[in-house]
Amino acid sequence: MSSPRHGPRHRGDSTTRTGPHAATGDPDAPTGPIEIDPRPTGRHRGGGEDDPGHGDPPTAPDGGHPDTAHADAEQADAPGPAGPEHVHPTDTPTLTGHGHGHGHGPAPHADRRVRIAIAALLVPAAVATLVGLVLLFPFVRAEALDGAAALPRVTGTVAATAQSDCSPGEGDRGCAALTVRLTGGDAAGTSIVTLVSVVRGVSPFTTGDEVTLSVDGDIADPESYQIVDFQREVPLLVLALLFAAAVIALGRFRGLAALGSLVVTGVVLVGFVLPAILAGRDPLLVAVVGCTAIMFCALYLTHGFSSRTSTAVLGTFGSLVLIGVLGVAFAAASRLTGADEDTASLANTLGTAVDGRGLVLAGLMIGALGALDDVTVTQTSAVWELRAADPALRPAALFSAAMRIGRDHVASAVNTLVLAYAGAALPLLLLFSVAERGLADTLTSQVIATEVVRTLVGSIGLVAAVPLTTALAVVVSTRGRIGR
Repeated sequence: MSSPRHGPRHRGDSTTRTGPHAATGDPDAPTGPIEIDPRPTGRHRGGGEDDPGHGDPPTAPDGGHPDTAHADAEQADAPGPAGPEHVHPTDTPTLTGHGHGHGHGPAPHADRRVRIAIAALLVPAAVATLVGLVLLFPFVRAEALDGAAALPRVTGTVAATAQSDCSPGEGDRGCAALTVRLTGGDAAGTSIVTLVSVVRGVSPFTTGDEVTLSVDGDIADPESYQIVDFQREVPLLVLALLFAAAVIALGRFRGLAALGSLVVTGVVLVGFVLPAILAGRDPLLVAVVGCTAIMFCALYLTHGFSSRTSTAVLGTFGSLVLIGVLGVAFAAASRLTGADEDTASLANTLGTAVDGRGLVLAGLMIGALGALDDVTVTQTSAVWELRAADPALRPAALFSAAMRIGRDHVASAVNTLVLAYAGAALPLLLLFSVAERGLADTLTSQVIATEVVRTLVGSIGLVAAVPLTTALAVVVSTRGRIGR
């Protein structure tokens, strides 16, 4: 029998449980013992004492079937594959406001209006990038360079070394005579002798070294050959394979996509940025178009087409604009001309004027792009994961939690950027240290000031990317819904 006041009486071996409203939760129910079956069913594993038994199905209080009376409760309490252990609905004191699925829920999906707003911002930028690629691309191939850079090169192996005078009869013994066996080119298999300068009595090349030689003249004349560098193809290839294996081992499919985006980045730099600058296009404009193209391709290829990725793209694009504006302003205010030895050598080789300041700004934007991608993707992912873990989190609290992550990240990212530029300028820093020039004098010199502007402008862009991307991610994620 079942009673409207006491609920169904369960059959089988019983265990008593005392206390007011212990099983039914009915405020009018008596406080005496109530019989329950302690055996769990297959559906409600872990339900403990409060699970119904396996006896004859009881009758619902209204005379209907209990499955109908409790259908909604059973559907709401059925855990998913990754959900927590089931808790019976009568155990109300043990439930919490967000007891199901913390950290396991799907990412929020932006609603239609948010997606339209994102598209309204990104589609024109993508179209402008495509137009810029077409307008700036040098469809006419640049003329071949003259001079040492255009000389043909062959490979060889150093067979023997000996001290020698740099010029016959000098007696200074300031050079090394290298016997090189040629392994490439039309004269492969023959040996030639060439001179190289020694540094403090030590030759930069030793027996067994694989070297590259330039050929200026008759290939049969040993004086036509000059050693220009070591052969580094094999160690660099091995290092690249190790890098690819490490990325794929950790990231798997995502790592493979990251390698694909790296290839795209190389194609844009080598196939568009460098030829366009060599063809006389404005370096800053070329860098802006190239960086935007890399940003779209790398982020969407690596992370897929989603509102999350689009938010990271927006944050990266906004930070790039800020870096470009600050770079132009402070390069002009600091009178940075970019007229250093490298720029002069490039202009001499090209036989035309080169915009040194434009090259400085182009290098600034390209160098900062990689760090920006890292910061914006991390911040967007942090907001999405926090939102998925606690869908009830208010936007202000979500922004504050993500900013705590961003502050830690940007501190290390800025330090990384500073150390990267300092490492690139280390030989110059050593030279200034030997010259015993003051700190202010050193920092304000043309070469060092260029690195200072690059470092500080890039760092400001990184710092600004954190709140900008976090705010965008909060707006997009909180305007969406949690669902698959």
